[in-house]
Amino acid sequence: MTRSSPPPADAPRTAGRRKDPQIDSAALQATLELLAEIGYAEMSFSKVAERVGVHRPAIYRRWPSKQHLVAEAVGSALGHDPTPDTGDLRADLITGISTLVDSFEGTVVGNVLPALVADLAHHARLREDFLASVFQARRDSTARRLRRAAAQGEIRSDFDLEFTMDALAAPVYYRALFGHAPVTRKLAEQSVDLVLASLATR
Repeated sequence: MTRSSPPPADAPRTAGRRKDPQIDSAALQATLELLAEIGYAEMSFSKVAERVGVHRPAIYRRWPSKQHLVAEAVGSALGHDPTPDTGDLRADLITGISTLVDSFEGTVVGNVLPALVADLAHHARLREDFLASVFQARRDSTARRLRRAAAQGEIRSDFDLEFTMDALAAPVYYRALFGHAPVTRKLAEQSVDLVLASLATR
Protein backbone atom coordinates (compact mmCIF):
# COMPACT_ATOMS: atom_id res chain seq x y z
CA MET A 1 0.00 0.00 0.00
CA THR A 2 1.41 3.39 -0.98
CA ARG A 3 1.36 6.42 1.26
CA SER A 4 -0.65 9.36 0.03
CA SER A 5 1.21 12.61 -0.54
CA PRO A 6 0.78 15.31 2.10
CA PRO A 7 -1.46 18.24 1.18
CA PRO A 8 0.16 21.45 -0.07
CA ALA A 9 1.31 23.84 2.63
CA ASP A 10 -1.37 26.37 1.73
CA ALA A 11 -4.21 23.86 1.48
CA PRO A 12 -7.04 24.59 3.92
CA ARG A 13 -7.35 22.35 6.93
CA THR A 14 -10.99 21.40 6.75
CA ALA A 15 -11.14 18.66 9.39
CA GLY A 16 -13.36 19.86 12.17
CA ARG A 17 -14.41 22.99 10.31
CA ARG A 18 -17.82 24.23 11.42
CA LYS A 19 -18.41 21.33 13.80
CA ASP A 20 -19.04 23.77 16.62
CA PRO A 21 -20.30 27.20 15.51
CA GLN A 22 -19.78 28.49 19.05
CA ILE A 23 -16.04 27.92 18.74
CA ASP A 24 -16.01 29.73 15.39
CA SER A 25 -17.84 32.72 16.83
CA ALA A 26 -15.70 32.79 19.96
CA ALA A 27 -12.51 32.56 17.90
CA LEU A 28 -13.51 35.47 15.68
CA GLN A 29 -14.35 37.59 18.72
CA ALA A 30 -11.11 36.60 20.42
CA THR A 31 -9.19 37.52 17.29
CA LEU A 32 -10.67 41.02 17.23
CA GLU A 33 -9.91 41.44 20.92
CA LEU A 34 -6.31 40.30 20.53
CA LEU A 35 -5.78 42.50 17.49
CA ALA A 36 -6.84 45.46 19.61
CA GLU A 37 -4.66 44.43 22.55
CA ILE A 38 -1.43 43.16 20.99
CA GLY A 39 -1.68 43.93 17.26
CA TYR A 40 -1.58 41.97 14.03
CA ALA A 41 2.04 40.83 14.19
CA GLU A 42 1.80 39.35 17.71
CA MET A 43 -1.57 37.66 17.33
CA SER A 44 -1.31 33.88 16.88
CA PHE A 45 -3.39 30.72 16.79
CA SER A 46 -2.03 29.82 20.21
CA LYS A 47 -3.18 33.08 21.76
CA VAL A 48 -6.62 32.78 20.16
CA ALA A 49 -6.97 29.19 21.41
CA GLU A 50 -5.95 30.26 24.91
CA ARG A 51 -8.47 33.10 24.89
CA VAL A 52 -11.26 30.81 23.67
CA GLY A 53 -10.30 27.99 26.07
CA VAL A 54 -9.66 25.28 23.48
CA HIS A 55 -6.61 23.41 22.22
CA ARG A 56 -4.67 24.99 19.36
CA PRO A 57 -5.71 22.32 16.79
CA ALA A 58 -9.33 23.39 17.24
CA ILE A 59 -8.32 26.73 15.72
CA TYR A 60 -5.90 25.75 12.98
CA ARG A 61 -8.25 23.01 11.71
CA ARG A 62 -10.79 25.75 11.01
CA TRP A 63 -8.53 28.28 9.27
CA PRO A 64 -5.58 27.47 6.98
CA SER A 65 -3.53 30.42 8.24
CA LYS A 66 -3.50 33.27 10.71
CA GLN A 67 -4.21 35.61 7.84
CA HIS A 68 -7.37 33.68 6.93
CA LEU A 69 -8.55 33.92 10.54
CA VAL A 70 -7.91 37.68 10.62
CA ALA A 71 -9.63 38.16 7.26
CA GLU A 72 -12.74 36.34 8.46
CA ALA A 73 -12.73 38.29 11.72
CA VAL A 74 -12.51 41.54 9.77
CA GLY A 75 -15.37 40.33 7.58
CA SER A 76 -17.49 39.59 10.62
CA ALA A 77 -16.88 43.13 11.89
CA LEU A 78 -17.65 44.74 8.52
CA GLY A 79 -20.80 42.72 7.88
CA HIS A 80 -21.83 41.04 4.65
CA ASP A 81 -25.17 42.67 3.78
CA PRO A 82 -24.71 46.38 4.55
CA THR A 83 -27.11 48.13 2.19
CA PRO A 84 -30.81 47.91 3.06
CA ASP A 85 -33.76 48.59 0.78
CA THR A 86 -36.13 50.93 2.60
CA GLY A 87 -37.32 52.84 -0.44
CA ASP A 88 -35.00 55.80 0.21
CA LEU A 89 -31.98 55.27 -2.06
CA ARG A 90 -29.80 58.00 -0.58
CA ALA A 91 -30.45 56.85 2.99
CA ASP A 92 -29.85 53.21 2.04
CA LEU A 93 -26.52 53.93 0.39
CA ILE A 94 -25.40 56.10 3.30
CA THR A 95 -26.32 53.29 5.68
CA GLY A 96 -24.25 50.83 3.65
CA ILE A 97 -21.16 53.05 3.44
CA SER A 98 -21.52 54.03 7.09
CA THR A 99 -20.97 50.42 8.12
CA LEU A 100 -17.42 50.89 6.83
CA VAL A 101 -17.09 54.14 8.76
CA ASP A 102 -18.32 52.49 11.96
CA SER A 103 -15.93 49.56 11.57
CA PHE A 104 -12.88 51.62 10.69
CA GLU A 105 -13.43 54.19 13.43
CA GLY A 106 -15.17 52.14 16.12
CA THR A 107 -13.30 48.83 16.01
CA VAL A 108 -9.78 47.56 15.46
CA VAL A 109 -10.48 46.95 11.76
CA GLY A 110 -9.07 50.31 10.69
CA ASN A 111 -5.74 49.55 12.36
CA VAL A 112 -5.55 46.08 10.86
CA LEU A 113 -6.54 47.06 7.32
CA PRO A 114 -3.08 48.11 5.99
CA ALA A 115 -1.41 44.89 7.14
CA LEU A 116 -4.26 42.77 5.84
CA VAL A 117 -4.21 44.50 2.45
CA ALA A 118 -0.47 43.85 2.24
CA ASP A 119 -1.05 40.16 2.90
CA LEU A 120 -3.84 40.05 0.32
CA ALA A 121 -1.39 41.37 -2.26
CA HIS A 122 1.14 38.62 -1.56
CA HIS A 123 -1.13 35.60 -1.03
CA ALA A 124 -3.36 34.79 -3.99
CA ARG A 125 -5.44 32.19 -2.15
CA LEU A 126 -6.11 34.53 0.76
CA ARG A 127 -7.05 37.33 -1.64
CA GLU A 128 -9.48 35.11 -3.53
CA ASP A 129 -11.13 33.92 -0.32
CA PHE A 130 -11.46 37.45 1.07
CA LEU A 131 -12.83 38.88 -2.15
CA ALA A 132 -15.40 36.10 -2.45
CA SER A 133 -16.58 35.91 1.16
CA VAL A 134 -16.35 39.54 2.29
CA PHE A 135 -15.68 42.08 -0.45
CA GLN A 136 -18.02 40.70 -3.11
CA ALA A 137 -20.76 39.88 -0.62
CA ARG A 138 -20.86 43.52 0.47
CA ARG A 139 -20.84 44.75 -3.13
CA ASP A 140 -23.69 42.41 -4.07
CA SER A 141 -25.82 44.06 -1.40
CA THR A 142 -25.19 47.52 -2.89
CA ALA A 143 -25.56 46.26 -6.46
CA ARG A 144 -29.04 44.91 -5.76
CA ARG A 145 -30.12 48.28 -4.38
CA LEU A 146 -28.71 50.21 -7.33
CA ARG A 147 -30.31 47.87 -9.88
CA ARG A 148 -33.68 48.26 -8.22
CA ALA A 149 -33.32 52.04 -8.21
CA ALA A 150 -32.49 51.98 -11.93
CA ALA A 151 -35.43 49.70 -12.69
CA GLN A 152 -37.77 52.11 -10.88
CA GLY A 153 -36.38 55.15 -12.67
CA GLU A 154 -34.76 56.71 -9.60
CA ILE A 155 -31.40 56.81 -11.36
CA ARG A 156 -30.41 56.45 -14.98
CA SER A 157 -30.00 52.91 -16.20
CA ASP A 158 -26.94 53.40 -18.44
CA PHE A 159 -24.38 53.54 -15.65
CA ASP A 160 -21.24 51.54 -14.93
CA LEU A 161 -22.23 49.42 -11.94
CA GLU A 162 -18.72 48.33 -10.96
CA PHE A 163 -17.32 51.85 -11.15
CA THR A 164 -20.25 53.23 -9.18
CA MET A 165 -19.71 50.78 -6.34
CA ASP A 166 -15.99 51.58 -6.35
CA ALA A 167 -16.75 55.30 -6.23
CA LEU A 168 -19.12 54.92 -3.27
CA ALA A 169 -16.61 53.20 -1.01
CA ALA A 170 -13.24 54.41 -2.31
CA PRO A 171 -12.97 57.62 -0.23
CA VAL A 172 -13.58 55.68 2.99
CA TYR A 173 -11.03 52.97 2.16
CA TYR A 174 -8.51 55.59 1.02
CA ARG A 175 -8.65 57.50 4.27
CA ALA A 176 -8.65 54.32 6.33
CA LEU A 177 -5.50 53.11 4.57
CA PHE A 178 -3.50 56.35 4.63
CA GLY A 179 -4.93 58.09 7.70
CA HIS A 180 -4.49 61.57 6.23
CA ALA A 181 -8.02 62.67 7.19
CA PRO A 182 -10.76 61.39 9.48
CA VAL A 183 -13.21 58.69 8.43
CA THR A 184 -16.61 60.13 9.32
CA ARG A 185 -20.28 59.78 8.54
CA LYS A 186 -20.04 63.10 6.70
CA LEU A 187 -17.55 61.44 4.35
CA ALA A 188 -20.07 58.69 3.68
CA GLU A 189 -22.74 61.28 2.90
CA GLN A 190 -20.40 63.24 0.61
CA SER A 191 -19.47 60.08 -1.29
CA VAL A 192 -23.08 59.07 -1.78
CA ASP A 193 -24.20 62.54 -2.84
CA LEU A 194 -21.39 62.83 -5.38
CA VAL A 195 -22.25 59.47 -6.90
CA LEU A 196 -25.99 60.14 -6.96
CA ALA A 197 -25.39 63.45 -8.73
CA SER A 198 -23.68 61.54 -11.53
CA LEU A 199 -26.59 59.06 -11.71
CA ALA A 200 -29.39 61.63 -11.92
CA THR A 201 -31.90 60.94 -14.67
CA ARG A 202 -31.83 63.35 -17.57
